[in-house]
Order: sequence, then structure tokens, then C-alpha cells
Amino acid sequence: MTEPEVLIDKRDGLGLITLNRPKAINALNHAMALDITRALREWAADDEVRTVVVTGAGERGLCAGGDIVAIHTDAKGGGANVDSPTGVFWRDEYILNALIGRYPKPYVVVMDGIVMGGGVGLSGHGSHRIVTERSKIGMPEVGIGFVPDVGGTYLLSRTPGEIGTHVALTTARMGAGDAIAAGFADYFVTSENIAALLETLRTESADIAIAKFASDAPESALVAQRSWIDACYSADSVEEIVARLRADGTPEATRAAEDILGKSPVALKVTLRSLRNARGLPNLEAVLNEEYRVSIAALASHDLVEGIRAQVIDKDRDPRWNPATLAEVSTAAVDAYFAELGVGELGLNIPEGQQ
Repeated sequence: MTEPEVLIDKRDGLGLITLNRPKAINALNHAMALDITRALREWAADDEVRTVVVTGAGERGLCAGGDIVAIHTDAKGGGANVDSPTGVFWRDEYILNALIGRYPKPYVVVMDGIVMGGGVGLSGHGSHRIVTERSKIGMPEVGIGFVPDVGGTYLLSRTPGEIGTHVALTTARMGAGDAIAAGFADYFVTSENIAALLETLRTESADIAIAKFASDAPESALVAQRSWIDACYSADSVEEIVARLRADGTPEATRAAEDILGKSPVALKVTLRSLRNARGLPNLEAVLNEEYRVSIAALASHDLVEGIRAQVIDKDRDPRWNPATLAEVSTAAVDAYFAELGVGELGLNIPEGQQ
């Protein structure tokens, strides 16, 4: 018999969730999202569950993101709407992200190894987010013609200065120090101490158990570079950001400009709009509602199909974006990603009693 893709257990006051697709770095699919949502809802009112603990099986990471191959199949087949398998998956995934963001009990998540895309949605909105020296956290969506989702634009838009804009447009990976400084994580625990921490959670509260094992995080390389990051990424357009990066002259800024120019032009422009919009929205639910519109529009785009083909299916790393340049992406094309979905809206609201 094959093992379940997500292991759910309850013992010693803990609700235990283990993502269990180690060969796929625990990539999240629809069935897994539904199983996790069901468990969290049950445990919220279960007096036997004091703390929720989320981990990933294997040594490679908590979660590498969503099931990209399934999304590619859906998009390529013309299933680009809210009722498509991917549209329904994203709806339920975003509902889960919002549930995590307002969970009434401690939600301890171990962000060891790779945590990308959908993995950030499962971790970044939790109450007790733990990183290790092996953590590599990022939102790499623009590299496949997509836009940060799962509440990623909420987190990215609320980083110190313009760190989030840099991470989103370049697909830069954050280490432990960066993740804590950027507001994606809370505590640093060395990987060798994770097992002991999880054991201690059986008898101690989340705050006390983590305090026993947490240590000072490594310094953030991104914070150390905020002078040029803030100056360059505060521009109002992707073209101006690239121009400022090139003019800056530092090797890091020059490399960032080249990284950006390799990504989907339309995804870059939509992402910048999304980040600026998210900064002005009042809560995670409002951001997820807008992200859902953008994601459904992206599902119908050429660049999402082409980006996944180039990076994941054929792996030639040579996507042919359309439009091919930033200059060719019109304001109207960007506007179309934010069009309301009518009866298909996600429609998340702050739960009653939590306003």
C-alpha cells in the first residue's frame, strides 16, 4: 500500500500534520489541501489539541510549492476558469491560507530546507514559523509566467523597505536570516535541534518549547543591501526598476537586473501591480481575493503554459515569452489580470468575531 500524501495524527496535545511526498519535495495538491483544512477545522474546537505542528517528510524541504505539472495540464488543455480543476484547487488552497492566518491555536511550522510558493502559503501565515540553517524560502512564480499567490503578495508587500519587491521580481531565495528579517519567519533553530524541539512540544507550550531551542539567526544579507534595494525597487514601473539597477553599478544590482530580464515580462508587470495593491489592502483575506482573480487570469495566459514547459516539462530553460519585452506589455494587458470574476469571486471575509 502507498502511504497517504499527508499524514495527520493527534497525540500528546498535538495536532500533527506531515506533508508526505518527499520525492516531490512535498509539493501540495488539491487532496492534500483539503485534508489539511479538514484537520485544522476539527482541531480548532478540539480541547485535546493544544498546538498544531506542521513538518515535511524527507530531508529536502517542507514544500516546494503546488503541483505544477497538474496546473500545466489544466492550462494547456484550455481549462482556464474558476470551475477548472486548478481553479477549484486554488480556491480551496487560498481558503486554507486564510484559515492558517487566523488560526485560534499555536500553529508551529518547521520551514526546514526548500519552502517555495504553495509552501509559503502553508507556513508564512502561521503563528510560530521556524527556520533552520538549511532553509531556502522564495516565491519563484515570475520564472514560470505566474504571479506570487497563496497570500505571498501580502507578505512580500509588508517586508522592510523594498526587500519583498526584490525577492518577487528576481525570484531570489531567502536564507534563515533573510526570512526572519523580511517577516516570513519568527525563530531560528538549528536542524540538529528540531527533533528535540518537536519532542518538547509534547509537554510544553509552543512559546516555552521554542525558547529552549531557538538561537540568534544569521545576519540578513538582504537587509545589509537595503540601500540599493530600496532606492531601485521603489520605482513605479519594472522598466524604471531595471534602469535604476543597471545604473547603480554594484555587482548585486547588476545581477538583479539581469535576473529580472529573464522572467516573463507580463508576469513581472502584473506582480509589481499586485505588490503595490497588496500594500494598501487591509488584511490577508482581501489580498487573497485579489490574488485569486490574478491567478485565474494567469491560467489562461500563454506565459504560464510556456514557463512551466521550459522550466519543468522540457527543462530547456529557454521560455519564449509573449509579449517578449517589457515595452510590449500594455497597461490594458495588466489591467485584464485584475478583472472581477462575478459569481466566481473567492469572496473571503474576516470570520465573524475576529474583526
